Amino acid sequence: MKSILHKICALALAFLMLASTVSWTIEKHYCFGSLVDIAFFHEADSCGMEVDWVGDIVVKEDNSDTCCKDETISIEGTDNLRIPHYDFDLGQQVFWVADATYYLHLFEVNAERLVPPSGYPPPILVRDIYILDQVFLI
Repeated sequence: MKSILHKICALALAFLMLASTVSWTIEKHYCFGSLVDIAFFHEADSCGMEVDWVGDIVVKEDNSDTCCKDETISIEGTDNLRIPHYDFDLGQQVFWVADATYYLHLFEVNAERLVPPSGYPPPILVRDIYILDQVFLI
C-alpha cells in the first residue's frame, strides 16, 4: 500500500512540475458574440466569415461589419529551475575543503581489531562468578 501511494504521489508531482513549467496558450474564436472554437497551444479554427484580401481591396463575404473576434490567453511557465551557481573565492574554498576533510575524519572507523598480546594470556578462571552470583544477561 505504501509503495502504491508513493508512486501516485511521485506521478502527481511529475505532472505538477510539467504543468508549471510549460507555457500555456488558450485561444478562443467568437462569431456574433458566441464562442465557436477553443484551442490549446495553437490557433483556433475560424468560423469561415473572415475578411478576404484581393489585391488592395477588402472583400467581405457578407455586407455586415466584422463579426469575428479572437481572444488569446497566454500563461508563461516558470524558467528558473536551474541550480544556483555560487562563486567562492580562494579563502572560502580552502575553508570548505579543510572543514570537509576534518569532518570526514571524525567518523573514520578503525578497521584493525585489538588482539591481546600472545605473551600475556588471560587469567585462569577459578570460579564461574556469573553462576555463583546468579547474574545472567537477558
